[in-house]
Amino acid sequence: MERENVGKRFLEITPELQSFIEEQSLFFVGSAPLSANGHVNVSPKGLDTFRVLGPRRVAYLDLTGSGNETAAHVMENERLTIMFCAFSGPPKIVRLYCRARVVAHGSQEWPSLIEQFPSHSGRRQVIVGNVEFVQTSCGYAVPEMKLVSQRKTLTRWAEVKGDEGLVEYRRTHNRVSLDALETPVTDASE
Repeated sequence: MERENVGKRFLEITPELQSFIEEQSLFFVGSAPLSANGHVNVSPKGLDTFRVLGPRRVAYLDLTGSGNETAAHVMENERLTIMFCAFSGPPKIVRLYCRARVVAHGSQEWPSLIEQFPSHSGRRQVIVGNVEFVQTSCGYAVPEMKLVSQRKTLTRWAEVKGDEGLVEYRRTHNRVSLDALETPVTDASE
């Protein structure tokens, strides 16, 4: 029996792939340190925080959370994979393999990037990815699910903390990764 080729590789985000990406309510980011003893990090993201800036350039708004692993890994080695997965409709997975960088609050690029996103409490940094290639795969084993709603828990948590509380939280909880890598946390409030 001949195997069907269910995946394709692209040099950039095509208009069809961009449409698929923009329809997804959830995406995942994957990163890892250079150390063989380091920890691979996979993190789900939502809340309308992803943007395609061009065929080979993407960005996502990174909100204050329990860790800051992706930023630490990107600062060390620039490697980032972003995955989108269809949970309804035809099965499909799209992975963006990127060289990325962190744009911190207060940097020269911040104003032009932050205007691309909705205003969220707890904005920490923007991760910008330069797409090296895109790969699709089938997603045949991914279950079909329905989005009930976006959770408001992170937003409410950040609002309760307030600007000063978020600065203190980032200072005490987001300065180093699990593998003791430095992160770009600034003391700036929004």
